[in-house]
Amino acid sequence: MTAKPTPLVIDRLIDDRRTRVIVCCGSGGVGKTTIAAAVGLRAAERGRHVVVLTVDPARRLAQSMGLTSLDNTPRPVRGVRTGRAGDGGSMHAMMLDMKRTFDEIVEAHADPDRATQILANPFYQSLSSSFAGTQEYMAMEKLGQLRRADEWDLIVVDTPPSRSALDFLDAPARLGRFLDGRLLRLLLAPAKLGGRTGLKVLNIGFGMITGVVTKIIGSQLLRDVQTFVSAMDTMFGGFRERAEYTYQLLRAPGTSFLVIAGPEHDALREASYFVERLERDGMPLAGLILNRVHRSPAARLSAARSLAAAETLQGLADSESSALAITALRLHAERMRQVASEQRLAERFTAAHPLVPVAQIPAQPDDVHDIDGLRVIGTAFE
Repeated sequence: MTAKPTPLVIDRLIDDRRTRVIVCCGSGGVGKTTIAAAVGLRAAERGRHVVVLTVDPARRLAQSMGLTSLDNTPRPVRGVRTGRAGDGGSMHAMMLDMKRTFDEIVEAHADPDRATQILANPFYQSLSSSFAGTQEYMAMEKLGQLRRADEWDLIVVDTPPSRSALDFLDAPARLGRFLDGRLLRLLLAPAKLGGRTGLKVLNIGFGMITGVVTKIIGSQLLRDVQTFVSAMDTMFGGFRERAEYTYQLLRAPGTSFLVIAGPEHDALREASYFVERLERDGMPLAGLILNRVHRSPAARLSAARSLAAAETLQGLADSESSALAITALRLHAERMRQVASEQRLAERFTAAHPLVPVAQIPAQPDDVHDIDGLRVIGTAFE
């Protein structure tokens, strides 16, 4: 007997005023950004004050909400219906600007002269723009900023695609290890020891290592790194403290993770990875959203019967109407095979994760590119 999954009722989740953060994660190409936007819109139209933060580099979220662009500042979304008595919800959206967020941290936590020195440093400019994990770390920073601001009663986060979505969880520890690394401590030693004496001591103890580093990265970059580390030294602790705050926020009551997947083998395999990782880390998993599920209004006509009917018509006198009927029957058979395949994959996931609630979102006939399309998706959240 096939186990049936517990239904995931997303309306119940967003109507619960204790829910303050919803994190949408999943592999790329499964409609995660669209689902995050639909959750935000649905919540706003049910009376919540919502901000949707996307760290996906694609611009689909802006387009789906009728905005020409998104940036690092929450922008109001027009067209949200708040006509129900007493609701008065609202929706804002923003797209993470990784470098701008890093700059804001420096400006907020360093005195003006030191901030200017850091922002102009070539190594900092490279780190803030392209260092592996910086995007995910800054997403954590921005989430923490939004939560502390307390201007919205619900924050919906659209994480990066593929397995990097869970780098969102690893980024604080990884950046902390980088900032605490022996190499950076070594590079900071001359500044802490002071002037030429410091350099002399460094050369005596670590001359060979420094020479190797210089050969690898070049003397100018080495000086840039030393200057950066010296200027940033007093801020390192603050990075770790804020990252720990946000990490604990993700584990706290009031946060829920939604894993998004398509009804395909690879996407559901990744979804299993996400579910297992979230469970292992003690993160509050709300459930799985199986997006773009295909259905048929004529599901009682099986693929086998549809093909048999097509074969019967094929033997009759040739006519335009019979040709159209044969084509329709074969298309229906193909759709029913797809429906059956998707159902088997969903059942396999449920067998592996019987306690994970599941919501299914029907495939849409067209790409979602406006508020009305997001609203249609939201009707499946009931």
